Amino acid sequence: MDPKLVVTFPPDPNPRKPRLIAPPGSWDTHFHVYAPHLFPFAEKRRYTPPAAPVEHYLQINSALGLERGVIVQPSVHGTNTAVTVHAVANSNGRLRGMVRCDRNLTAEKVDELHAAGVRGLRFPISRHLGDALNEDVFHHNVALMERVGWVVDMQVDAEVMVAKADMIRRCKLPVIIDTWGQIDQRKTPDDPAFRVLVDLIFNHNVYVKIHGTNRFLAKGIPYADLIRTAHALIAAAPDHILWGTDWPHSEIFEPGKMPNDGDLLDYLLDYAPDEAQRKKILADNPARLFDS
Repeated sequence: MDPKLVVTFPPDPNPRKPRLIAPPGSWDTHFHVYAPHLFPFAEKRRYTPPAAPVEHYLQINSALGLERGVIVQPSVHGTNTAVTVHAVANSNGRLRGMVRCDRNLTAEKVDELHAAGVRGLRFPISRHLGDALNEDVFHHNVALMERVGWVVDMQVDAEVMVAKADMIRRCKLPVIIDTWGQIDQRKTPDDPAFRVLVDLIFNHNVYVKIHGTNRFLAKGIPYADLIRTAHALIAAAPDHILWGTDWPHSEIFEPGKMPNDGDLLDYLLDYAPDEAQRKKILADNPARLFDS
């Protein structure tokens, strides 16, 4: 089937009021915007989502009691940074942007994007998504980013994270590992990938996003295992943990599977029962990386 004919479901427009009261200055560090009415989707893409404009996202952000956010450039818009720049520009100062790595990136483009509120690059090197790491592109992009102090975001599988751990350790910039590093929470703490992730966030300038809980639950990962893993990661490096909604929850192709964003925020009550820890995860840690 033509990937462009594979469509996803729209997000739940009515988030339940979370039980968690977000601390002042809380961030959602991982969400996307789809704006085909303004900027065309990339011709080469794996699926076609419905529009999810920044105006809708900001309503969700406010309904959850959050104040800030980081838009992560979605794959369906390719390397066209206009969708991210537009979202940041229309957020009344609430958003920062993260765009995709680009072999054609230049210093001039970095300066332009930095002025527009972009603060990082995402490197999609997840084997299950068919994205392989081009180390020449990685080092070229990182060298340009060092001038402005951006953040490196890595969308990796656990096996890729383990294989590239030394490269991550050598990076001079802060590095974010997406989606729990895709480790197998059922095996932690004995899983080698888990031990690598803990070393990275404990001993190096590396952060991990504990987001996408609904994705793991859909794969049959017991919620108790997710809680146990979150406790271990937070205990190891509470200053290096981030959270995000993953709104509008792309790649959900079955009815009845769409998560509610109020529920996603409330998972943090189990992951980080201590209020001071939640303040670090939601406010202090992301502000250190993105509020500049």
